[in-house]
Amino acid sequence: MEGTIYSLIPAVIMLILVLVTRKVLLSLGTGIIVGALFIHDFNIVESLKEVWLVFYGIFVVDGSPNWGNILLLVFLFLLGIMTAFLQASGGSRAFGEWMMKRVKTRAGAQIMTGILGIIIFIDDYFSSLSIGQIARPLTDRHRVSRAKLAYFIDSMAAPVTVLSPISSWGAYIIGILGGLFAANGITSMQPIEAFIMMIPHNFYAIIAVLLVFIVAIFNFNIGPMRTHEDRAVQTGELLDPKQNNVPGDLSDVFEPNKNGRVYHLIVPIIMLFVATIVAMLVTGIQATEGKASIITAFANTNVNLSLFIGGFMAVLTSAIFHFSQKQPRENVGKIFVEGLKTMLPAINILLLAWMVGSVISTLKIGAYLAEIVNNASINVSFIPIIFFAVTLLMSLATGTSWGTFGMMLPIGVEIMMHTDSQLLLPALAAILSGSVFGDHCSPISDTTILSATGAGSNHMDHVLTQLPYAIMSAIIAAIGFLVIGFTNQVVLALFVSVVLLAAAVFVQHLLIAKKTSVN
Repeated sequence: MEGTIYSLIPAVIMLILVLVTRKVLLSLGTGIIVGALFIHDFNIVESLKEVWLVFYGIFVVDGSPNWGNILLLVFLFLLGIMTAFLQASGGSRAFGEWMMKRVKTRAGAQIMTGILGIIIFIDDYFSSLSIGQIARPLTDRHRVSRAKLAYFIDSMAAPVTVLSPISSWGAYIIGILGGLFAANGITSMQPIEAFIMMIPHNFYAIIAVLLVFIVAIFNFNIGPMRTHEDRAVQTGELLDPKQNNVPGDLSDVFEPNKNGRVYHLIVPIIMLFVATIVAMLVTGIQATEGKASIITAFANTNVNLSLFIGGFMAVLTSAIFHFSQKQPRENVGKIFVEGLKTMLPAINILLLAWMVGSVISTLKIGAYLAEIVNNASINVSFIPIIFFAVTLLMSLATGTSWGTFGMMLPIGVEIMMHTDSQLLLPALAAILSGSVFGDHCSPISDTTILSATGAGSNHMDHVLTQLPYAIMSAIIAAIGFLVIGFTNQVVLALFVSVVLLAAAVFVQHLLIAKKTSVN
């Protein structure tokens, strides 16, 4: 069944189940078991062995520890411990009180979150986990629901990093383009030049970022987000009271230290940021034996090791501040235990998501979808929108944008160089856009999981509340790719996309106002 239409069945079952039941662990587990049964033609014993080997492979590869995954898991635990220190030290409360004096409106708190997403552009994992630590005290004070905070974080993570050449994503993509350009004899532009030229073609990422600020400024709440926001404003409940599977929430665990100061929160987060960036540069330079520019350093960096180093330094800084405070102060053992516990829901989901990704890879879902595109005989003007649709489905099913990049960018270059090289950049940008959309909406996406973790939101609340905004952005982006496919005019396509965004928001606003007046 590998590499055929039947390989889609486990992913479809899992996605339907997770949306219907909202039980993400059950749904992911079902997807893993069904996928394993498909791989081994429903041989139960071999399927159970497959499940064990997939789990084992998270931690051990070719007899050696899988340090990338291990370090990321340790970093999540470190982040939980740091969060516990920030809460126990009173730093979170002090920062919230300090910002309340300066940011006096809900819109201001939300806009600040969006601005943080632009400033922290270096890596989607880092952005997802760090923005929540900074913004949450302020958005909590202004009764912004955790679901909306998670939406802001997620929509300013991958979309911003995929638009930045100096980021882990930008460097990765530039690295892929370098090999593809050399293999296909493309000498008219350099990979970094091509990446920069693709930025205005990346319609989904641009629309997603613009929509964040529209939502923040105009309080544009649609779909399930409206329920969460109304409850937060009216009752002060930032989370659905029916959901108890929420990572990173320690508000009821510690009594904040009365001697807490703003720097007890700011300094550890700055340490996290600085130590992570320095580590990324150092590991990137080491990987290239000292011959790296900034771009190539980020292309070859060890992101997970860098996150671990940054997390360790941040926890160490938080601990020093804690011990410097006067008594009474919280027991350190309790801080560590509660910090570790806050990350368990996210880690459980992440482990199962990795297992699903491995099973789906074995089923060759991506290869099947890519083959459809490669063998299709279609009008070249439709290729950008088709690439957008196929990568959207591929990333949605697999939960990985980087894996989709790696598979579809080579196919995109090959097809466009044999059809219409003038549409090369729009086609490649469509691949990037579709991959980011799927990554946004997939319940098994790392970034989706980590954004919910950073915001302290329930995972499925985040998925369902973000979906209407992501779908709106995707429809507008699809029209943009259709326009550019027939005109090859990026300014016109971008203008049409922005006008459509404004029109869609205006129409939705009228519908919401009409519904409110009727009620």
